[in-house]
Amino acid sequence: MIINITEIEAIHSFSGLESLTEVYGIIWMLVPILILVLGITLGVLVIVWLEREISAGIQQRIGPEYAGPLGILQALADGTKLLFKENLLPSRGDTRLFSIGPSIAVISILLSYSIIPFSYRFILADLSIGVFLWIAVSSLAPIGLLMSGYGSNNKYSFLGGLRAAAQSISYEIPLTLCVLSISLLSNSLSTVDIVETQSKYGFWGWNLWRQPIGFIVFLISSLAECERLPFDLPEAEEELVAGYQTEYSGIKFGLFYVASYLNLLVSSLFVTVLYLGGWNLSISNLFCLELFDINKRGKVFGTIIGIFITLAKTYLFLFISIATRWTLPRLRMDQLLNLGWKFLLPISLGNLLLTTSFQLLSL
Repeated sequence: MIINITEIEAIHSFSGLESLTEVYGIIWMLVPILILVLGITLGVLVIVWLEREISAGIQQRIGPEYAGPLGILQALADGTKLLFKENLLPSRGDTRLFSIGPSIAVISILLSYSIIPFSYRFILADLSIGVFLWIAVSSLAPIGLLMSGYGSNNKYSFLGGLRAAAQSISYEIPLTLCVLSISLLSNSLSTVDIVETQSKYGFWGWNLWRQPIGFIVFLISSLAECERLPFDLPEAEEELVAGYQTEYSGIKFGLFYVASYLNLLVSSLFVTVLYLGGWNLSISNLFCLELFDINKRGKVFGTIIGIFITLAKTYLFLFISIATRWTLPRLRMDQLLNLGWKFLLPISLGNLLLTTSFQLLSL
């Protein structure tokens, strides 16, 4: 069997084109992930700057003003400083657990962003079990904190890790029950379906009005999950020095710092998606030409407007969280656990039973 040289060259060129197509496919698959990570990083920097400015305003003092215009580069300067600081390891601690702990805390939170719809069909992974995936993945973060406290070989760090695990378990259950109530109302666990269900009824179709009790419980539980004041018992400076972060320095300490703000941002985004209508402004009836009906706009224009609306709602909730931190005093540990187990758990369970009853009666 004789094969011409031209045929061999054609086969080689075809295989080369196939390999180039595979490379381009891999690149295009990584582009959305890189864009999401870049957007999240920028969002965290904005949150840090906002918290410093808002706290300065509440306390009537001058906030950051030297690093860049209005101090907007202060968070970047702090991150660069932590990056070049020396990483210290405890001499008698478990170095593997000590090093893995911060990574688990950050990665478990980053995975939650993959199921958040920032605009109409602008989502990394629209899964049919989206909200439950978020709960399952976010429940891994306390394991990282517990590993960090245990690996530090420090009783204050270990006590802080135990507090973090106890607090997370206490408030994850009411939060999960609230999410389950929203799923029953929407007949779906997909975050996109939940937003589209709210958009059918306009502004008054937001789950904020249909689930007011669940919204309050979700708000309190998300603050406790983020370990924000008045729920920052795991790293209470007066009692535990700095909790599970006591022995950390350099970039590993920076990972914990970033993880707290990543968790705050993802909680705010889920409040927007589950209760505030997501990317829909839901005021199209008040304007002519239905300008804000995102689903009927052009792809690019509708996506940009949807992202802007989602972020506006998110940062409104972030302002409430930041103002709460600088307004309320810290709870005691027994008060924190009593609030979670004796109040929020029965209220969220009753809310779930009421929602189920109404859904059954409406069939």
